[in-house]
Amino acid sequence: MTEAWHIAQINIGRLLGPEGDPVVQPFFDALDRVNAIADASPGFVWRLQGDNGNATGLQSTPDPLLVINMSVWTGVEALFEFVYRSAHTPVMARRREWVAPYSGAYQALWWVPAGTIPSVDDGLSRLWRLDQFGPSPQAFTFKARYPRPDEAGPIVDMQPDPWCVGTA
Repeated sequence: MTEAWHIAQINIGRLLGPEGDPVVQPFFDALDRVNAIADASPGFVWRLQGDNGNATGLQSTPDPLLVINMSVWTGVEALFEFVYRSAHTPVMARRREWVAPYSGAYQALWWVPAGTIPSVDDGLSRLWRLDQFGPSPQAFTFKARYPRPDEAGPIVDMQPDPWCVGTA
C-alpha cells in the first residue's frame, strides 16, 4: 500500500556568526556528514538544499544569519528516529553553541500529501501558526503530534526529551 501522507518539517536558527567565523565553523564542518545521515535514513524523502548541497547558502529571509532546514519523510516515526536516535543527535545537542536563543517556535511539523515538496514560505507560515496559536493539525511538534489527516487518534507526546539516546 502506498502512503497517502508524508510528514514535512522545518527548523530554523539564528547563527552566532557567519560561515567562516570560528564560533560556528564546527556547525558548518558537520553539515555534510549530518546531511549524508539524513539522506541514507529509512523514510527520508527530500531536504531543502542549494548548490552547495545544504540550505545554508539559501537567503530565505532578510536576516543573513538565519538558517532554515526543511525536509520530508515517509512518516513521523522515521523523522523522529533520525532526529533523536541517530548520529545527528549529538550534533543537534550542541546547537546552543552555534545558534542564538530564540523566543518563538523554531520547529514545526505538518502532514503533506505524498509527493508534495513544501516551499520555504509554507514552512515559515507553519512556524508562525505554531507560535501564534499553539499546536494544531496544521502545525505541531513531537511533543504534540497530530495524527495523519486520514487517521483518527489522539494527540501524542513522542517524548523527545532527553534527546541524546543514540549515536549510531
